[in-house]
Amino acid sequence: MEKLLKDKKAIFLFTFPTFLLFTVIVVLPIFFSIHYSTLQWDGFSKSVFVGLSNYRSLFVDNTDGFVQSVVNSLVLALISVGIQLPISLLLALILARGVRGERFFRTVYFIPVIISTVVIGQLWMKIYNADYGMLNIVLRALGLGKYANAWLADTRTALASVFIAMLWQYIGYHMLLMYAGAKSISPDIYEAARIDGASETQMAFRITIPLMKPILCVCVIFAVTGSFKAFDLIYVMTGGGPLHATEVPTTLMYTTIFSRYQYGYGSAMAIFIIAECLVCTVVIQKLFNRNAED
Repeated sequence: MEKLLKDKKAIFLFTFPTFLLFTVIVVLPIFFSIHYSTLQWDGFSKSVFVGLSNYRSLFVDNTDGFVQSVVNSLVLALISVGIQLPISLLLALILARGVRGERFFRTVYFIPVIISTVVIGQLWMKIYNADYGMLNIVLRALGLGKYANAWLADTRTALASVFIAMLWQYIGYHMLLMYAGAKSISPDIYEAARIDGASETQMAFRITIPLMKPILCVCVIFAVTGSFKAFDLIYVMTGGGPLHATEVPTTLMYTTIFSRYQYGYGSAMAIFIIAECLVCTVVIQKLFNRNAED
């Protein structure tokens, strides 16, 4: 094995197909999008070079509510980090300590992750339905009918309703990552802590969570970048409506390119999303590395 790792030709032979595939699928489309973002083009007629005009229009003109869509995605990112990840961490810590039915609960919590997003969107649309939705039925049964609402059609509740569905879908995903990180910690460390009189809570905050920082960093990055890239569930449930209340950059980009045929302007949105994800990834890694050094 060591001899194989020293063989540069063998390394190149094994890594080149992956590198080529990554370049064709990821790198080249990004460069094409950068080029398209400098054009005024409808995808059919001759394009016109406009430089950085499309990027200026995103924030200065803001005629289509792009700034509000960015704000919505930032709110989703904050909710994901502040609510979704703590719940996932709590479930992971409970399961990792060895509870009865550990495998069963681990599988049940992960089921929403493997279900098609379209199916999940349709499921939550039925739950939120104003006439026969389970949520309104329960509220009326409890004598709280005055709180019944057309949740996805109300600009005041649509965004929160979609976010709840998204949080529910991915709690199990982050839980499984954290669970794997917690289970990888040596039992001898916990045994020594118990001998010293440490409680379960003290072991969780002073042993488990500190040793899980690498996987927690990964989960935070996935949660934040996933929020910025969120598209399918929002598109299925509301399409960005009502009145752009649930609009995020990805849904607005899709509408701009495939409905309005503004390929240049839509490509500028795509590049912004990529840059946003890259910057946040670097910042999060820096913050975790600084905490690790401290």
